[in-house]
Amino acid sequence: MAYLPLLALAAGAAIAVQASVNAQLGVLLRSSQLGTVVAFATSLLISLLVLLVSTRQYPQLESIQAVPFYLWFGGVLSAFGVGMFYFLIPRMGVGPMMSYALTGQMLIAVAASHFGWFDLPGKPINPTRALGVSALVVGILLINWE
Repeated sequence: MAYLPLLALAAGAAIAVQASVNAQLGVLLRSSQLGTVVAFATSLLISLLVLLVSTRQYPQLESIQAVPFYLWFGGVLSAFGVGMFYFLIPRMGVGPMMSYALTGQMLIAVAASHFGWFDLPGKPINPTRALGVSALVVGILLINWE
């Protein structure tokens, strides 16, 4: 399991590159929303291909019906987040945008972990974690200081 942090780093790097590439696509097409649509269409096709190749058993209807209604709307948050990346990167630059986005992600992640939102494993905020979050926020402010 020591490889999991490396995969997380690679995923973060992929998001930064992907956001930059698709933001530029939106600039060239003169529509950040069109860049978002292209990104999601490509993601849908790749995800469907991976699903078809890798899934051995699909969920039963009862399992699908048991999913709380709000969990079906994560795509709304994805469309907002990705669309904002493509809109803001050409205006702010990829570094500042990603640094603020990372801070927003970390603040919500720490809260979600502390309260165990969405039935995910919880990890209470303690003084060390609070110091880490504070250091992150201060670091972002320093990175973006002009």
